[in-house]
This record gives sequence, C-alpha cells and structure tokens, in this order.
Amino acid sequence: MKASLLRISGQVQGVGYRDWLVREARRHGLWGWVRNRSDGTVEALVAGELDALQAVLTACRRGPPSARVTGIDEQFAEPPSEPGFSRRPTL
Repeated sequence: MKASLLRISGQVQGVGYRDWLVREARRHGLWGWVRNRSDGTVEALVAGELDALQAVLTACRRGPPSARVTGIDEQFAEPPSEPGFSRRPTL
C-alpha cells in the first residue's frame, strides 16, 4: 500500500471539494481522510494500491466542477491504520 499526504491549493473550499474527494477515494477503494485547513487549502491523506492512488491524484488536479486547483504539494506518508475514507474537521 502506498500513501501520500496532499496539500491542494486554489479555489478548493466552499465548492464541495471534500465531499467530492470522499466519493472519488471510496470509489477507488482508498483509505485516508480529507479536511479543510485554515489557510484556504485542502489537506488529504490518500492510501491504497498504486493504480488507484494515481487515478485519484490525477482527478484531484481537476477537482469537482466548481473548483479551480492551482497546485498540489505531494509528500510520501505512512498509510492510515484504519480502513475507509472520511472527512475530518477543519484544522
């Protein structure tokens, strides 16, 4: 299992990005979480098989229709200990 910690910037808050990412991650069988950050970015830990992870990372660059993604900072991370994908409170 591979894992990445993402920091997504642009117009990504108030446009349904987190709910969209939860659906995308679950559809691809990924584990992890997503949350808004107080600086206006969205942060997500995504983990799973490499093909599924790459598909979701590609989708994250587009985001939902109302979003405008200007950048994604990706770092390697430890996979989460619990299965499933959830939405967390703002940090």
